[in-house]
Amino acid sequence: MNLSSEIQQYSILLFIAFAVGGMIFAIAYPYFSGSAQTAKRVAQVTRKDGGAKSGGFRARLMEDSKDSRRRQIQESLQQFEQTEKKKRKKVTLRSMIMQAGLDISLQAYFMASAIVGALFSIGILISGVPMIVAVVGGLVGALGLPRWFLSYLRRRRQEVFLTDFADAIDVMVRGLKAGLPVTDAMKVIATESGPPVGPEFMEVVEGQRVGITIDQGIERMYERMPLPEVNFLSIVLAIQSKTGGNLAEALNNLSVVLRDRKKMKGKIKSVSQEAKASAAIIGSLPFCIMGGLMVLNPEYLNPLFYTKLGN
Repeated sequence: MNLSSEIQQYSILLFIAFAVGGMIFAIAYPYFSGSAQTAKRVAQVTRKDGGAKSGGFRARLMEDSKDSRRRQIQESLQQFEQTEKKKRKKVTLRSMIMQAGLDISLQAYFMASAIVGALFSIGILISGVPMIVAVVGGLVGALGLPRWFLSYLRRRRQEVFLTDFADAIDVMVRGLKAGLPVTDAMKVIATESGPPVGPEFMEVVEGQRVGITIDQGIERMYERMPLPEVNFLSIVLAIQSKTGGNLAEALNNLSVVLRDRKKMKGKIKSVSQEAKASAAIIGSLPFCIMGGLMVLNPEYLNPLFYTKLGN
């Protein structure tokens, strides 16, 4: 009886050992055989719903292509930033004449400045003011007034350019959607748009005939018209030529951005106009009162000019 009970106990222990070993073998077998790694790889490629569909793998490929395009765009933007830092320099007088749209030489500008200064000096001397005032007036007329007039022409030309620039981009978008190449679309702008937009794009089109690329032509346009909007166009064309994509859609987005910037500038101008008008009135009031007194009662202000205390 004792022998039979011991046999039964050993049999039960042996059965339990075989069961535990089988469970351990069943759990650890995939890791030894490599099937776990295979299942993990399949789970990454396929969708989470269990169906091995080709859409998941295709989506991964599309995401990889988007990531590479983002990297290319980021590298292009970094290159543009470095180029912009190199371009930032003081505006020379020759550049101001070119940006104002004037076709004159530096010699003609200096000659006109000297004539204006001489006229100012002669006019002040005729009015009976001391010589030192005439000299100062001549310097202001020779150095300040011509440069101010040049800046005024430059600023007015840029404002006219911005007014028509968004419409020119829309013309380019419609031409690209109709199947025209970029060069022909720019040629339409050059022939149909008025100055200064038309002549600026005509410079780009004419430059392509002598081997200047579109990117280089837009960079030269930025030198003649140093506006952020022109720089935006240069960046869009350069990135599209390097990374590809729908140029018409990119230019359409650029047109929307340009119109939004124009609206924002108009809002800022309208909001700040009240403060500017108040400052102009307060600033000009002393001079207006002084001018009125010199006309109505000239002797009243004589102590300011002819006495030591007034001087």
